[in-house]
Amino acid sequence: MKSALLVVLTALLFRLILAAFSGLGIDESYMVAASSHFAASYFDHPLASWWLELGARHLFGSAAPIVVRLPFVLLSGVASWLLYLVTARLYGVKAAFWAVLAYSLSPVFSLAFGSWVLPDGPLNTALLAVLYALIRALGLPEGKPAPRWWLAAGLFAGLAMLSKYSAALVLVGAALGVLLDKVGRRELARPWPWLGVVLALALFAPVVVWNAQHHWASFGYQGGRAEGVRIRPLMPLSIWGGEALFVLPWLWAPMVWLLVRAFLAGATARVSWLLGWAAIIPVLLFAVVGFWSSTHILFHWAAPGYLMLFPLLGDWATRRSVRMLRIVAAITGGLLVAASLIIVALVQFGLPPLLAHSFKPGKSPMLQAVDWTSIGPALPPGIDAIAAQRWFDAGKIGYALRRDGIKLPVTVFGPEPHQFAFTTPPASLLGKDVLIIAMPGALMQTYERFAPDFASLKPGPVLPVLDHGQMLLAIPTFIGADMKKAPQA
Repeated sequence: MKSALLVVLTALLFRLILAAFSGLGIDESYMVAASSHFAASYFDHPLASWWLELGARHLFGSAAPIVVRLPFVLLSGVASWLLYLVTARLYGVKAAFWAVLAYSLSPVFSLAFGSWVLPDGPLNTALLAVLYALIRALGLPEGKPAPRWWLAAGLFAGLAMLSKYSAALVLVGAALGVLLDKVGRRELARPWPWLGVVLALALFAPVVVWNAQHHWASFGYQGGRAEGVRIRPLMPLSIWGGEALFVLPWLWAPMVWLLVRAFLAGATARVSWLLGWAAIIPVLLFAVVGFWSSTHILFHWAAPGYLMLFPLLGDWATRRSVRMLRIVAAITGGLLVAASLIIVALVQFGLPPLLAHSFKPGKSPMLQAVDWTSIGPALPPGIDAIAAQRWFDAGKIGYALRRDGIKLPVTVFGPEPHQFAFTTPPASLLGKDVLIIAMPGALMQTYERFAPDFASLKPGPVLPVLDHGQMLLAIPTFIGADMKKAPQA
């Protein structure tokens, strides 16, 4: 236990360093910029991650990276310890140590989900809590079922659904595993599992109500992402390859093999059966969707499935050479720490001049890694709001303003405004003077598009995005005076 606790605390320390000394990424900036109040749900995801960063901002009175990321870093420690408890109960403390170590070395779980403002961090914590409650309710591995743990499973399942809609994939898989388990079917004849289901649905109800009040915007957006038929026979292999890189190939490969073995062993191996069913839908679904859909599949979407396989991986590791495992862990840990410190150093000190000048204007990778706080002093006086044409530009700009305490509404004049459509609807700016963002190369298109919507439209200042004095991006703008009608998407 002490060794596992040391791993958890060490990983937490590095996540805190990364959280404190690197700027917010595109998705993180968007989440902080687009959230202005506590709501029953939001456009992209349910409420959990939004409420966490909003709560941190209200508590500390700041939008600094360490502040908005702190709840997610702390939850990563809770997730690590839940994984330890699950694996220790199923396979013993040695397996639990290796499971936690593997989790802490996996970049997507340890760094991305463990320190960034994303819904995946709360999701992972809630799903591991569901898994722990389920094994207690079912009496796994060889104990007596504890029916009241079904209420805890329902509570955590509701929290998982409040984190991210994809929680349903793991929950449905786990439900199938319970249904196809002899003891599980017997437990389903009692009221406790169904009371847990009712509790989970009650917790998720506000999200349904919010969607009903907003024309099913969030459900429609997430449900429509698999539209468009385009047969791509090799895409599943590409998707699995990307997932392997995100998890780490030398963790992913045994995970997949253990998943196959879990189904080959069948329902008699109750523990691996439940874990396999909890994992299988996310692992397979996105590869299948990638085969027939033109949707761009993001590799981290399947991560909840792999999360369920860490206990199996920990058990597998107990039968491997300890010396070899230590060597692999040391090399992996060294690479992960080095990568984290390089990111921190680049953000804190900037790119070396020779490397910085090798990128074309507007193409530097530092545009995503640093906060665009240099635009604040260049804003013209007298404007009432800022409008970008893309949600991710609005996110970076809006977060920079929040961090500097500049209380200017930010919105999106474009076809994909995401949460900005609800935070600052374009129609709410009628009669206002708006600074319109025109990214380089789009000056004439921007003028022609928005001139009819304003009493006048004239060139505004160029907003500089600087990194330690180096110009990363020069953003041209227009000032639209007295908006007459909301621009068409």
